[in-house]
This record gives sequence, C-alpha cells and structure tokens, in this order.
Amino acid sequence: MKENEIKQELYALLQQIAPETEPSALAPDENIKESLDIDSFDTLRFIVSVNEKFEIEIPEEDYGKITTIGLLTNYIQKKM
Repeated sequence: MKENEIKQELYALLQQIAPETEPSALAPDENIKESLDIDSFDTLRFIVSVNEKFEIEIPEEDYGKITTIGLLTNYIQKKM
C-alpha cells in the first residue's frame, strides 16, 4: 500500500472517531490528539481501528511513537 493510500485511510478513520473535525487538514508533523482535540478514549479507539484496518498490531509501548500522521504512516509501512 502506498503512502498516500495509507494517509487517506487514516483520515477516514479519524473522521469516524472525530466527525466534527477535518483530519485531512493535518500537517504530517502535527500532533493528532492535540490538533483534533480528541481524548484518550478516542485515541485508543483510533489505534484499535488502525490495527483492524491495516491488519497489524500496535503494541501499547509504541503509542507514544505514532503521534503524527507522518510517523503513523511510516510505522504502518514498516509493519506491513
């Protein structure tokens, strides 16, 4: 899966978690949680949906490493 395709999927998942936001406006290095003003529960829901969508497992110790769209995209590419 190409980088742009991964980003589009991530934006769609974020839109489901935070429908009142515009995830596609996020800069690649912008903090997802802070920029979209989502709480810890929604962040966890997002990570679970990423696990399911991309059929990967993101361990809890990696949550702090995937705070931006750019970092998460690279992380998913390496896991796939």
